[in-house]
Amino acid sequence: MWQFELVVRRANSVQLEGSCIDIAVRPIMQLSTAFMALPVQYFQKLVESCPDIIISVDKNGKIIFYNDGARQNLGFSFEEVLGKSVLEIYPSLEEARRVMAAMRAGAGASKGRVRNFETVFKTKKGEKIPVAISASITYDDQGNEIGSIGFAKDIREIRLRDQLVTLAEIAIGLSHEINNSLEVLVNQIEMLRQYVGRVASDEDYIVESDRLESLASQVKKIQDITGRISQMADEGEYGIKEYLNGKMMTDLHVDDARQPCDRPKPDERFPLSGLKVLIVDDDAGVCQSLQDLLEAERCCIETAASGVQAMDCLGREKFDLVLSDVVMPDMDGYELYQAVKKTTPKLPVVLMTAFNYDKDHIIKRSCLEGLQGVIFKKPVNPAMLKKILLQQWHSEQKSQTPRASRRDNIFSGKF
Repeated sequence: MWQFELVVRRANSVQLEGSCIDIAVRPIMQLSTAFMALPVQYFQKLVESCPDIIISVDKNGKIIFYNDGARQNLGFSFEEVLGKSVLEIYPSLEEARRVMAAMRAGAGASKGRVRNFETVFKTKKGEKIPVAISASITYDDQGNEIGSIGFAKDIREIRLRDQLVTLAEIAIGLSHEINNSLEVLVNQIEMLRQYVGRVASDEDYIVESDRLESLASQVKKIQDITGRISQMADEGEYGIKEYLNGKMMTDLHVDDARQPCDRPKPDERFPLSGLKVLIVDDDAGVCQSLQDLLEAERCCIETAASGVQAMDCLGREKFDLVLSDVVMPDMDGYELYQAVKKTTPKLPVVLMTAFNYDKDHIIKRSCLEGLQGVIFKKPVNPAMLKKILLQQWHSEQKSQTPRASRRDNIFSGKF
């Protein structure tokens, strides 16, 4: 019990702002007579219930007091630390000496004390946690050092909040600057649209206006994203979702403002007019370039960033053709082809590959099971892409061509 009485006697020499000890110490310092009248059990309950770390050591550095908050934060039981060296909770002797030297120098407080001094404690699992410690050297009635007592707070959450505040400020500033540039792009697109309307022929105007509309829609999407970033920074809340290979990314929750595609009427100038294609690629840039290319041919386009997402799209909508990458993280082209064949056997699938050889035999396995088209990407040959899509679309429309002859056409003219 004498250890605890020592804590109480010297409590008025220790402060930790914002902690339960600070709440108790301030009125005690102001009303010393009231302090003497309060029973020791009151302070014992206060110290034991405090969620912060409270540790006292003797002049030899042996731990003589260790509260339940210390047990919860550091993981050591009372039996594991009482009577043991304070080095049990410090990562090194040098760090323990640094704290003691700061106390003797009066870092941030009067001599013999530290106030909100940042150091590092070590948990039972060996994890290092940053703490802010307010501590004081304790003395006997003759003024001799008999030990020290410290009140420490785990500051990981505080640091995280500070980092989030900083990131929020950066995000808002970045969004503001991006939006300024986007406004310039919006104005330039509108001026370009007016110019095209004046100088282009009717046929060229249809093509170029579609391209400008696609560009404007992407600018609008970026504006929506920057708006969402600012909203998240203001609210301080956001969700996360899996991206690739288990990596997590912020879920911006930006709804695609693009309306479902209405199939255009057949047009002799655009043989692919009305074809509804699902493009599957984990590279957003590839998806966008293919989308722009095929929308210019009057195709209806939807995109998916993975095979799993593609199957979800196929479950909701009807497509005329699937154009998929070969190498993807969650489901490769062969697995997607198998899944499509199982659910919608007549739906044509065209695989895109960036390799000059079939590294994992994905294309070979798919062809053996009836794959109807392969094309190289990076770069995509637009003429060849249109030819293959038209070939597969018409092939399906004409229906039952023998599989052998269809397989013979897979690589025709592509290499």
